Amino acid sequence: MRTAYSPAPVPLPAPAPHDDSHLFRSFWIAGFESACHINQAGVRLDMVSLTQHDLQVDADYARLAEWGIKTVRDGVRWHLIETAAGYDFSSLEPLVHAARRHGIQVIWALCHYGWPDDLDILSPGFVDRFARYCGSVARFIADQSDGVRFYTPMNEISFLAWAAGEKAYFHPHRYDAGRAIKHQLVRASIAGMEAIWAVDPSARIMHTEPLIHVVTPKGRTELARAAADQRAAQFEAWDMLAGAMEPELGGHPRYLDIVGVNYYHANQWEHPDIRLRWEDTPRDPRWLPFSSLLAEVSYRYWRPVVVSETSHFGVGRGRWIREVAEEVARAREAGVAVEGLCVYPIIDRPDWEDPDHWHNSGLWDIHKNSDGTLERVLSPEYAEQLRRAQARIRTKSPV
Repeated sequence: MRTAYSPAPVPLPAPAPHDDSHLFRSFWIAGFESACHINQAGVRLDMVSLTQHDLQVDADYARLAEWGIKTVRDGVRWHLIETAAGYDFSSLEPLVHAARRHGIQVIWALCHYGWPDDLDILSPGFVDRFARYCGSVARFIADQSDGVRFYTPMNEISFLAWAAGEKAYFHPHRYDAGRAIKHQLVRASIAGMEAIWAVDPSARIMHTEPLIHVVTPKGRTELARAAADQRAAQFEAWDMLAGAMEPELGGHPRYLDIVGVNYYHANQWEHPDIRLRWEDTPRDPRWLPFSSLLAEVSYRYWRPVVVSETSHFGVGRGRWIREVAEEVARAREAGVAVEGLCVYPIIDRPDWEDPDHWHNSGLWDIHKNSDGTLERVLSPEYAEQLRRAQARIRTKSPV
């Protein structure tokens, strides 16, 4: 077991007053969609390929300079790298080289919902194979890059366990295995971190989970406990990793390094599943400001917090990023150590069930040319609002 990290809580840095970060090369982060799960139709999605990010990564990274973005979230595709003949890094190498050319710092997602076809997520071998894969990737990246390297072993443990083990949205399409899958993902994350640190002791780890708020239906006090339990479940994966819950899984405070929160317009609801409408004016009084949610998770764990995913779609995306930036600025001004804000996705992405439907959720939309190339087309309205959002983070006055 790794002993270099103290089990005591890591002191939080003082909040940075401007558009900077104590962790990353830039406070603003660009997220490239990298999900590669098997959907309800039994089709393996590979968002890196579907958006042609694998082919256009050099240009995708280059255009970030105009926005002062020097840090990105990107994906390593386990199902392509682990082969019967060994590890094949040809799918990862172009991304690593492009990052080096453009001075981009990458937070690498090692498993974004997908794993090799022959691997059963609930088998004992899953943990061991994930650890070996993590160690091999970490060695490859360490040999190809400088500075501190960042990893997310399992993207959204809680969501993946729910989607694959309770709702049958993702492979293995189960309704009865949510708890077992969550435990397995925690074990795999811990084993993966140890494998990473064995070859790169200074590597930092960001664990990303949805940040939610759940309220009791009006006049239904008998559902108060159920609503509270649903809300509390968002903390389970972090608690397990830190050893604060179900310690038999092997958790320890050293495993909870950076807390990444993923936040979208549907992340607040009335139990069990009625969304509080962010777009309404006036808004439901039960809606909690994002700054309050950030403070809650920060003071629960006393770890640096990163907004690891956020965006909206269509005409509402500009208003959304302005509001998120305002709330992040308020949290930082109140002393909450928010160390980054990731626009996710930075380029548009297709739907998980209908690859012909694009969400119009990126700073750049997608236009398919006659030759099949996917052209990145800047959204002027979103661009204007993102500029205003960046200005709000830099100053203490609403913009």
